[in-house]
Amino acid sequence: MNTGIFITGSGTDVGKTFIAKRLVKALSEHRVVSVRKPVESDCRLEDGELITKDAAALHALSNANENIDKVCPYRFSLCASPELAAKTDDKALSLAQLVVASQAPNFVLVEGAGGLYSPIAQQALNIDLAKALGLPLILVVKDELGAINQALLTDKAAQSAGLSVLAIVLNQFEPNALANDQAIVQYTDTPVVLYQDDDAQFAKRMLALIEQG
Repeated sequence: MNTGIFITGSGTDVGKTFIAKRLVKALSEHRVVSVRKPVESDCRLEDGELITKDAAALHALSNANENIDKVCPYRFSLCASPELAAKTDDKALSLAQLVVASQAPNFVLVEGAGGLYSPIAQQALNIDLAKALGLPLILVVKDELGAINQALLTDKAAQSAGLSVLAIVLNQFEPNALANDQAIVQYTDTPVVLYQDDDAQFAKRMLALIEQG
């Protein structure tokens, strides 16, 4: 069984890949880290080949010396959920395929697609992939008005499904005075880590949580 972490979020465009890149960089200083973005939609067509964005960014930082096709074997051009993108291309995409695609011989960082309850394969959500892999979660939430609700809902959903949540990462795109991190910790035992453009401090805190994990 894999050892590693599963990166998911409260929704789309919350900065999962942004946070995942910083984790890969930090983790790679101490161990070999494989990365997996088993499926990615909204890929760019170039010379007849679908080019990834998120998977390529993670691949560039991995020290596992693996081919991009191993990192992301399922690629689609439609900007939609992988389930719909695969259906539009008249291709089958099953949860079992994504589980196999997420395997790695080393510590692995797997990034899902969209939020925890976003469709990722035929009749399967991101939470189903997380459960099948059995990896602890890191939940990424955009630090904005409404983040408290989104963080607590996603955390509750994960824990109700029997998943281990290592941390809620509040990804602060722009400085604000909302103090969402201070509010969230009053309602959950899950550690809350605020990312504020300080890679070193963030890495130190996250590595400690992952090691404890």
